[in-house]
Amino acid sequence: MQQCSYSQSNTTKKQNMDTSKKNTVYSRTDSSKVTISDDEWRKMLPGDVYAIAREKGTERPWTSKFEDFKEVGTYYCAVCGNALFKSDTKFESGCGWPSFYQPITKGSIIYIADNSHGMTRTEVECGRCKSHLGHVFDDGPPPTGLRYCINGVVLDFEKAKAAEKKYNEGEKDKEGKKGE
Repeated sequence: MQQCSYSQSNTTKKQNMDTSKKNTVYSRTDSSKVTISDDEWRKMLPGDVYAIAREKGTERPWTSKFEDFKEVGTYYCAVCGNALFKSDTKFESGCGWPSFYQPITKGSIIYIADNSHGMTRTEVECGRCKSHLGHVFDDGPPPTGLRYCINGVVLDFEKAKAAEKKYNEGEKDKEGKKGE
C-alpha cells in the first residue's frame, strides 16, 4: 500500500491569527463556490486548519480524532462546510489518516496532479473552497478500489441522528408555515 507520507513540516509552526473574525463562508447548505483571498482565510481559520487547508500541510499520522472514529454520519470540509464523505465509506487502511473509498458526490472533490516531495500522487481538494484535504490512491477496497487519505483536521462531522433531527425540524417548520 502506498503511504500518505508525512512530508511537510509547515504544520508545526504556529500561526498568528485574528481569531475574533468568524468564518463567514462556512455553510452546510450553500453549495456556491468560495473564492476569497489568502489573507481572509488566514484571519478566519484556526492555525492548524489554515496550515493544512491553505498551505497544503499534512497532520502527523495517527493524531486525528477521526482515525479510529466509528460514528455514523457525514464528514464535511472544516473550512467551508461542504459535504465530503459518508461514514459508511470510511475504512481502516492502516496509513495513519482517516480513509474513505468514495466521496459523497463527484463534485465534492477536485483532483490535482501532485509531483511534490519526489512522489507522484493525486491531491484532493474540497470542491467548494479548494482547500487541501489530502491525497487519493488506487489501493483501496471495493467497490471503487480508491483510498482517499484525508487530514482529519480539515474534517467536521455530524452524526446521522443529529442531521435527521435537523431535517425533521425543518420539515415541521415548513408544514407549520403552510397551515398559516
